[in-house]
Amino acid sequence: MPKMKTKSGAKKRFKVTASGRVKAGQAGKRHGMIKRSTKFIRTARGTTTLCKADENIVKKYMPYAR
Repeated sequence: MPKMKTKSGAKKRFKVTASGRVKAGQAGKRHGMIKRSTKFIRTARGTTTLCKADENIVKKYMPYAR
């Protein structure tokens, strides 16, 4: 059987942790910072892990990242 292809957009945006969770960058920080609260900007630093429902979608895009 041929190999499945990884979605190239997904491999640039997500990483799978050792425990199998999916790590992603925080949303909502590209533009429009003037209207966001300082608390929002501060708490949205770094990366976050996706919820279970989103995690299952992303894992279908990356069949070999486990």
